[in-house]
Amino acid sequence: MIFNPINMDNWPRKPYFDHYLNQVRCTYSVTANIDITQLRLEVKSKGMKMYPVLIHMLTTVVNQHREFRTCFDLDGRLGFWDRMSPSFTIFHDDDQTFSSIWTLYSEDFDVFYNRYLDDMSRYGNVKGFMTKPNEPPNTFSISSIPWVSFTGFNLNIYNEATYLLPIFTIGKFFEQDGKILLPLSGQFHHAVCDGYHAGVLYNELQLRADTCEHWLLHR
Repeated sequence: MIFNPINMDNWPRKPYFDHYLNQVRCTYSVTANIDITQLRLEVKSKGMKMYPVLIHMLTTVVNQHREFRTCFDLDGRLGFWDRMSPSFTIFHDDDQTFSSIWTLYSEDFDVFYNRYLDDMSRYGNVKGFMTKPNEPPNTFSISSIPWVSFTGFNLNIYNEATYLLPIFTIGKFFEQDGKILLPLSGQFHHAVCDGYHAGVLYNELQLRADTCEHWLLHR
């Protein structure tokens, strides 16, 4: 993992960053439905788990755009990671608590899927907030609320709003007009990405869902 500092003097986004971080500090949420009709068919036919498939799909799109990898490092420098890995929540049925686990990302879906299964085997039944040790700094957050097909979702983060990475929340998929739709909420910081960038992300997620047979080919 490589952190690339941003030279503010040569950064075209500098006036927008300054405005939305220092003048009118602003985060925003976008919730949209992803059509996963074809994706669900492929996942079911291959006997796979849907959650890691969605995690891989999200991480792949995040890694294609610098805006979603831009943050402050531990030394307070602004920059962007060359690659992100997902940190995701899992639910414990017996006591209704959750834990957060991270899995090292790979573009190769098979590699990532097997890493996910290995992490779940090792840490899936371990109780606690963050149960897999040594989480690297280049992770972003994904959570799931599989009990609610929500139409909107908003996080309120009280850390002076300087957390710049996106946070995603997956809802319960539902059927409508013969399609299977998945609510997906993204929390973004306006200092590093605008509505355009969020729109690109959702459109690319839909494209990956529609063409899933290509990247799920080997399972």
